[in-house]
Amino acid sequence: MVYPRKNARWHQKSWVVRLLIVGVLVVAAWGAGLFRFAALLPTEIDDQTTRTDAIIVLTGGSERLNTGLDLLKDNWAGKLFVSGVYQGVDVNTLLQMFRHNPADLERRIGIGTATSTIGNALETADWIVKEGFTSLRLVTSAYHMPRSLLEFRNVMPGVKLVPHPVFAERVKQDRWWAWPGTASLITGEYNKFLLAWLRHFGKQLFAKTGVR
Repeated sequence: MVYPRKNARWHQKSWVVRLLIVGVLVVAAWGAGLFRFAALLPTEIDDQTTRTDAIIVLTGGSERLNTGLDLLKDNWAGKLFVSGVYQGVDVNTLLQMFRHNPADLERRIGIGTATSTIGNALETADWIVKEGFTSLRLVTSAYHMPRSLLEFRNVMPGVKLVPHPVFAERVKQDRWWAWPGTASLITGEYNKFLLAWLRHFGKQLFAKTGVR
């Protein structure tokens, strides 16, 4: 004979065990995904020959903008768009800050003031529509490139994107888990990438099922 109280306790313990198993599986999947994400981060610039209509720089470090300005000076594209500039900063000020001659480059540069990666993609899309461009060289940090490409490809599916990763000295991609600063940076970026991917996946799923 099974007593009601013992039966209830057994079911309670059973649910706890199931939840623990699910939790362990979720953490294991997240951890495996993190290492996969880190392993797939770019370690070099794959395409160093293709000229594009424009160069896009996503702000977040001096190396990114310097790289974009150098590419523009070397005529890798006709124009440069810098997305994520502080409010109130104009092109002339930006060039002076980075010790470039405003007279040579000012007319070839546009700026935007987005504060997020999806904002970068949206304001860049608006800019290239006005300019009539169909190909971009995207300049951002290597660890930020996967999420940037995800957002840009979603917003502008018909545009050719050439990744141009920047490798900051402070980010140690080799054996990243052994460097606390880099480990925190890559883990945080991985979580942001997952959220962005889930957002896009959810939109596609709802679009297919007709749910709004």
